[in-house]
Amino acid sequence: KSPPSEKHDLVVRINKLGKIKLGVISGVFLDKEVNDPLAVDLFLVHDYLDKRRLTQFLKNLEAEVGKEIKFATMDKEEFKYRLAMFDRFVRVLFEGPHEKLINKLGIE
Repeated sequence: KSPPSEKHDLVVRINKLGKIKLGVISGVFLDKEVNDPLAVDLFLVHDYLDKRRLTQFLKNLEAEVGKEIKFATMDKEEFKYRLAMFDRFVRVLFEGPHEKLINKLGIE
């Protein structure tokens, strides 16, 4: 598990990527192996996301962690729709071990 200072640093770095509404870590960040192919290590919901910054951020993060980071991004509207439809991807993420670093949507 990452110490609180590293998590705070991660939040600051994620917020620089755009208008992030929800940031969830799982898998490699929590030292948990999730065998589901839909599982991701990093999930971001946004109003706006700078793709170029995201690419650089992921390269740096993978170098720090020493593993490939599985990630997914979604805009806020798609996320709300998938949440309401009990989408399998969203269920797998929230039913497994995870931690919300950024939660401006009030997701329980």
